[in-house]
Amino acid sequence: MNRDWIATAQTLSQALPYLQRYADATVVIKLGGHAMGSDEAMEEFARDVALMRQVGVNPVIIHGGGPMINSMLKRLDIKSEFINGKRVTDAATMEVVEMVLSGLVNARIVQAITAQGGRCVGVSGKDSGLIICDQEDPELGLVGAPKEVNPRLLRDLADKGIITVIAPLGMGRNGETFNINGDTAAGAIAASLKADRLLLLTDVAGVKNADGEVLTELTAAQIREMIADGTISGGMIPKTETALNAIEGGVRAAVILDGRAPNACLLELFTEHGAGSIIRKG
Repeated sequence: MNRDWIATAQTLSQALPYLQRYADATVVIKLGGHAMGSDEAMEEFARDVALMRQVGVNPVIIHGGGPMINSMLKRLDIKSEFINGKRVTDAATMEVVEMVLSGLVNARIVQAITAQGGRCVGVSGKDSGLIICDQEDPELGLVGAPKEVNPRLLRDLADKGIITVIAPLGMGRNGETFNINGDTAAGAIAASLKADRLLLLTDVAGVKNADGEVLTELTAAQIREMIADGTISGGMIPKTETALNAIEGGVRAAVILDGRAPNACLLELFTEHGAGSIIRKG
């Protein structure tokens, strides 16, 4: 008998306790712009998500799209300005952001998951009052901070076995459309669902210590200490803060992992060693 076949069977057998562990669990996944770069990576991610649904996990996807937005703004000769890493969003930029996120990016992910046999629907945070925002900072324009999340739509779809893909847009209290940071939106959605896991797919292997080694398990207190002493810096700060806020909001654990790694979500959920840095309350 082929050794590869035996190894595959052993892998499936070893996954049984984890498949049982996550049956009926809600897992919120933030898919970043860089993690969805190639068609091959998108196909693999879609297959993993379809498999998760097939074995009883309830995946909810929130996506970014920064590189795609940048590309479209450049094509339309609309200049972008950033303050502390966040895009200043005026009315013209907002039109492009909504077109790219709700149209191009969201539709591409839904199509990829559907092609793998998953039942899938795309929505934005504006639909059914899913995310209600206040303006985050007047200097940033139409950038929103989630204040209310109504997860009823997501629960109804999950009860029907449907995977939801969410564009990170929100509705203002006066009907405005707001652009929301993808990580922030994912954390707010995960907290509203009291998700079992929040998976933040990024372009690094996880949270690293001062020696550059990836730490596989961390507590909220350790994350705060590492931010305070500068071990966690740059773009990792908002990601870890998103994880902390989600945990405080009722998410059991958040994981920061490399979305470019093959089958990253499956490795994290269904193997003993996982695939990134898991952060728990304590």
